[in-house]
Amino acid sequence: MATQDLKTLLAQKKRPILVELDPPRQTDPARFLQGALALRQAGADAITIADCPIGRASIDASMLAAKLKREYGIEALPHMACRDRNLNAAKALLMGLDMEGIHQALLITGDPVSHEDRGQIKGVFQMNSRTLAQAIGDLTRQGMLAPFFLCGALNINARNFDAELDKARRKEDCGMQAFLTQPVASERGLHNVRRARQALAGSILGGLFPIVSYKNACFLQREVNGVEIDGGIMQAYEGLNREEGEEMARRLCRDTARKMMDAVDGFYIMTPFQRVDLVKGIMADVRSIG
Repeated sequence: MATQDLKTLLAQKKRPILVELDPPRQTDPARFLQGALALRQAGADAITIADCPIGRASIDASMLAAKLKREYGIEALPHMACRDRNLNAAKALLMGLDMEGIHQALLITGDPVSHEDRGQIKGVFQMNSRTLAQAIGDLTRQGMLAPFFLCGALNINARNFDAELDKARRKEDCGMQAFLTQPVASERGLHNVRRARQALAGSILGGLFPIVSYKNACFLQREVNGVEIDGGIMQAYEGLNREEGEEMARRLCRDTARKMMDAVDGFYIMTPFQRVDLVKGIMADVRSIG
């Protein structure tokens, strides 16, 4: 199955679907690769790979992206977090991606190192996502890199969304051309996606997180930065078993995708607990409405 990079798909107004898979925390990538292949065969346009999410070491996102591209022909969008690298290390990694034919990345400042690990691990944070984007542009102009299609994060659940939009405009000024949003699970989030559509020149990929249980909803609301879930949604999960929870997740993702279809250029689906079959169903639902 032929693949195209994200820039091409967006230029052709193909409304791509990206799916995020967490990288393995051990050296055996078999389950990750099996999931990525299944998602690609089900119609995912690219696999996005977080860069050591929540500050815990896992297989490097860029190396996994290179493996997917080289060995399986699967387009990948690796995340690049500023938490763990200085500018020199970032340059080295970008040259490696260029060598492997990967010219797209999601630039993020990165989650802080967890409290229990701070005695041994220190965040670097020499750059933020904007200054990293500027550095990539400089390297391209110097002839050290081919042009990269740079994406940024957009927190549509930010308490001060005016400030978030201002930050997004500055990201565009630094060279970012598309935004992946945090999960949309509230009316305020939907409203902010539409505000972003009016305010930003770049493409927007609307975030969908399949909530699978009441416990999962409570954890996301309480512990995960950038997530906001309407109370009615949380209550809808009370008392549901696993099968019922997954059916509710599909229904809510389908409804949310339909509501924001006119404001986004594509979708970004996060895979909960490696439940690839659930995400395959959600992809089919999203394709059917648009």
